[in-house]
Amino acid sequence: MAVNLAPPSAPSGYSKESSSGSSGYGTPSMLLQVTIGILALQGAFAEHQVMLERVNLCSPLSSTSTMNGKGINGIDGINVVNGTNGDGKLQERLESNGEIKVVQVRTKEDLDKCDALVIPGGESTTIALLARLSGLLDPLKDFIKTKPVWGTCAGAILLSKVVTGAKKGGQELLGGMSVTIARNGWGSQVESFEAPLEVPGLKNPEDPFSGVFIRAPVLLSLDQPPEYPPIQVIARLPENVVPHAIPSDATEPLETWFGINSNLEGGGEDPKRVVAIRQGRHLLTTFHPELTRDNRFHEYFVRECVIPGLLST
Repeated sequence: MAVNLAPPSAPSGYSKESSSGSSGYGTPSMLLQVTIGILALQGAFAEHQVMLERVNLCSPLSSTSTMNGKGINGIDGINVVNGTNGDGKLQERLESNGEIKVVQVRTKEDLDKCDALVIPGGESTTIALLARLSGLLDPLKDFIKTKPVWGTCAGAILLSKVVTGAKKGGQELLGGMSVTIARNGWGSQVESFEAPLEVPGLKNPEDPFSGVFIRAPVLLSLDQPPEYPPIQVIARLPENVVPHAIPSDATEPLETWFGINSNLEGGGEDPKRVVAIRQGRHLLTTFHPELTRDNRFHEYFVRECVIPGLLST
């Protein structure tokens, strides 16, 4: 087990393993421990923990880890594929001596230990309320400004800039991603469904990922203001499985909701089909990857969002 004895100049993810032959920062006995938190106030946080603990950090990095000629997520100066970050030694440590530690986050002290965070599915209004009551709401907003965060279902709502269909009294948001989202966009529990998703960025992309949509939110617009990083669409619903019926509990017609166009470069994107996006180091999925036995989305988050954060430290 690693213990936190890293020198002050080391990235926050570094821990030093207490073994013989240790001789300082960057030596073979240094263990790179990536600490990923899961907001554990309500929802499917335990399922996310199981999936993250199955991710093998020491396997070779994906060959898809580039974007538009820049580093991962459009960050200049990072090229994980070629291992160029300074002298490349940090990536070598990731591939040969890396470990993921998962922390359930219920306090600011828990959050301070984390290099990245997952906000699980559940009930977004309840999660926001409990975050405020536990003194976590403002620390979470600050965390999102500098570190990678993945929101699934309810977590996707909390990461959004604007939400429609909120409960009476409104919906507190954490923000971080320039999208508008609708709560329960496909309807209530009885309108839940599963759909095969083709996701080129995942390992073994020829194998569809099973998207589990339970009272799922729907993306209404993908905005691209200049102060935000570019949005990258990761997964879409196949056209033949897009629900066309108006949900039984809809407060306004879907054709009104889906008349909103995306402002992505190139245009033409149909927001209602988009179910997973990346923006900077953040990841948003409107479905529940943690409710399957397939942890490829968890591996994707670690490799494409979390590790680049460490490499740019």
